[in-house]
Amino acid sequence: MFRNGLEPWHLLVVLVVLILLFGSKKLPEMARGLGKSMRILKAETKAMREDGSDSDGTATATERPAVERVNVTKAEDAVTKDNVA
Repeated sequence: MFRNGLEPWHLLVVLVVLILLFGSKKLPEMARGLGKSMRILKAETKAMREDGSDSDGTATATERPAVERVNVTKAEDAVTKDNVA
């Protein structure tokens, strides 16, 4: 029964259920959103690999990305570089 795993008719049943649940107008919007999310994820993981890799391709424990402190615009929440511990 499970020797072939996912067969073509399984995908057809899933597609029919998705169309019935969300409608044909909502599915393209969902696919576009998923595509954008995947592109962002791919770009971020590529950037992380490039930033944290050594010459041999492995990250070292002492490497840390530089963090820039930003001042907040509200007066009561203002944080400057001088008074941060």
